[in-house]
Amino acid sequence: MIIENSFEVPASPHEAMKLLLDAERVVPCMPGAQLVEATDERNWRAKMSVRLGPVGMDFDNKIQLVEIDEPAGIVKMAVSGRDNRGKGGADGTVNAQFVAVEGGTRVDMTTDLRFSGQAAQLGRPNVVKDVATKLVGDFAGCLRMQLQHQAATEAALTDGDPDTAPPPPPPAGAKPLSALSVLMAAVKGAIKRLFGKGG
Repeated sequence: MIIENSFEVPASPHEAMKLLLDAERVVPCMPGAQLVEATDERNWRAKMSVRLGPVGMDFDNKIQLVEIDEPAGIVKMAVSGRDNRGKGGADGTVNAQFVAVEGGTRVDMTTDLRFSGQAAQLGRPNVVKDVATKLVGDFAGCLRMQLQHQAATEAALTDGDPDTAPPPPPPAGAKPLSALSVLMAAVKGAIKRLFGKGG
């Protein structure tokens, strides 16, 4: 299943890519995720919790940076996740392209996902795309907050007045992705498709 998303951040392609490659800063921006360890600069482990009513899945995810081409603005990742209780899993690849635009950078992400086991029940195309859109929106919002704070701090230091630097953004918690979030994303997507067909 191919999912395509784009979002903009207020930073240069270099700074946006640098943030995306920083495990300690970027993993907490993913809803329900928490960094377990960064084995090295290209291999990370993270856990992610998903709650759907009484059903809960706790994924152990391995993330590998398989390609980093800064001049071309390209990052490719391989992700493999398995539920700790054997309820299923997901494998995928993420290709990110960083494009300079007015006021910052547009990040174009293409994700190829494959589900197995009970996790495949979440893999219906429309539902997954709707949920992915919400998750990417939350993820992008967190990245924007991080980059805006960084820019404001650098500006304060450049002006020679570090006391005016804004406080750091609150850390993103590892709150599980809830059934309500999934339901609302699916409903919004269904409404958009309904009106799209009617137009």
